[in-house]
Amino acid sequence: MTTGTATDFTPDELMEVNAARALASARTCFVGIGLPSTAANLARRTANPGLVLIYESGTVGSKPGRLPLSIGDAELAETADAVVSVPEMFNYWLQAGRIDVGFLGAAQLDRHANINTTVVDRGPDKPAARLPGAGGAPEIAANCGEVLIVLRHGLRNFVAELDFVTSVGHGRGPGDRAKLGLRGKGPVAVITDLGILRPDPATAELVLTDLHPGVTVDQVRAATGWDLRTAGGTVGVTAEPTRAELTALRALKAGPGKAGDPA
Repeated sequence: MTTGTATDFTPDELMEVNAARALASARTCFVGIGLPSTAANLARRTANPGLVLIYESGTVGSKPGRLPLSIGDAELAETADAVVSVPEMFNYWLQAGRIDVGFLGAAQLDRHANINTTVVDRGPDKPAARLPGAGGAPEIAANCGEVLIVLRHGLRNFVAELDFVTSVGHGRGPGDRAKLGLRGKGPVAVITDLGILRPDPATAELVLTDLHPGVTVDQVRAATGWDLRTAGGTVGVTAEPTRAELTALRALKAGPGKAGDPA
């Protein structure tokens, strides 16, 4: 075993560690609840201790000792540098372009990184499945300097066509964000439990750029609802989690006073 590298980790842990690494150079991050929150809080404990976490409830610089249950979790306000009103958060901080990175999840994602978190068609003679909805995601996707997306990779999530467009990624291709007047770059990476996808510079279509250790290109393609291409015909492999990263991740999930023990 290589010193500092863990040998026992799950696909979810690979995803969460790589999502945290993606925030290594960010200054501020607007955080969604769920997997994005796990990744952002892990980044503050590992790759980027100075990262300022911002939640749409109005907390700036939150430093929770455990994973928050929702944007209204008191832990976020109690550990924040400041708490502002929701209108100020959106009007002054987000819509004014003052936040570097937005970190979002998704129920469905299409080839241009558009997101659905509103409603899913369950098929003939079945009512549509209602999801949590938009929240602040459309504004985050529109106005942050860039957007990261994290979700598990499967045919239910990576679809050829969304059942509903909640948040615009790259629309139908290059130039669509500008036509809509969206400020930020949009999604720059999608991190999953199989690998990492990034938009092709020419087409804005997501292509596979990195595999996680032990995963094949065919596995990723089989879990994707469109004809997934690779970046320039070559695909990298992400580094395995370190013992330090896994210890921090497991301690974060366990809560204060508890710790994981990666093999």
